[in-house]
Amino acid sequence: MKTVQELEAKLAQPSEALINDMANLEGDIMLLGIGGKMGPSLARLAMNAIKEAGVDKKVYGASRFSSGGLREELEGDGVKTFAVDLLDDEQLRGLPDVKNIIYMAGNKFGTTGNEHFTWAMNSYLPGRVAEKYRDSRIVVFSTGNVYPITPVHQGGATESTPPASVGEYGQSSLGRERVFTYFSHKYNIPMAIYRLNYAIDMRYGVLLEIAKSVKAGKPIDITMGHANVIWQGDANEIAIRCLNHCSTPPAVFNVTGPETLSLRWVANEFGSRLGVEPIFEGSESDTALLSNSSKASQTFGYPKVSVLQMIDWIAEWVEADGHTWNKPTHFQEREGKF
Repeated sequence: MKTVQELEAKLAQPSEALINDMANLEGDIMLLGIGGKMGPSLARLAMNAIKEAGVDKKVYGASRFSSGGLREELEGDGVKTFAVDLLDDEQLRGLPDVKNIIYMAGNKFGTTGNEHFTWAMNSYLPGRVAEKYRDSRIVVFSTGNVYPITPVHQGGATESTPPASVGEYGQSSLGRERVFTYFSHKYNIPMAIYRLNYAIDMRYGVLLEIAKSVKAGKPIDITMGHANVIWQGDANEIAIRCLNHCSTPPAVFNVTGPETLSLRWVANEFGSRLGVEPIFEGSESDTALLSNSSKASQTFGYPKVSVLQMIDWIAEWVEADGHTWNKPTHFQEREGKF
């Protein structure tokens, strides 16, 4: 892959499993917060799965659409869009009733100094959305940041690990889960909570940040020495397929790759491909923010795109100065300050 168009086409290729799940899914799909990093490619994947399944469904997307031509692009792809401020009750109530909701709205970066907005987006808004869509099934995007940092040798937090969020982003994300769970019980709303870390494509993500640092000869802080990653196309597919696994109380899935990756190893892999010796600073802690995705793998199968494939693709992308987004993950953060 050498162009954004080729990348988007790859991200939008549905698997047979997704096509079958789409054929068995009742109702249309609404993506709330479609304007984020994952929303557009997830919507295109859903559209292609609908076409391949030969079913009559619509995909809707709601976002502020405050900049760029994203709304026009999505409309051109067949997605029906709504420009709304979800925190405005009147605008939220004006959205169409849709059977399947994928809730992607939230705030992470810029939380420090703007904590009140993060809590409004991450913990207040979910209650308003649950009231509006009490007759739908809802997939709730969440994060591995609800978990504590765990010993590397334990293989990551499982869905049964008690949350212990570090910092206000993680705390407010746990608030999102708790509020949605309350309304799941109150109205018997089928839900799935989707705890993600870290999605990867060539324009952003942990692997890209390491590759860029290697190429530029910048030191790589490896204090947070391990991480989990998953190809964004695989993460998108699981999000859609979660609609067929909603329950009351909500089902919970850790969504990431199966490996506990050494970031030193990752940097050395990029170094060998880019012809640059990586520079490291710090030393690996014996704890890291890690999730165990065994349950998701059992339910949905292992990710289709391997870590080495991602490394190969990203190395080629970085060497060719491919287009990237200025959206760092802050995977090095150990104090929960975003």
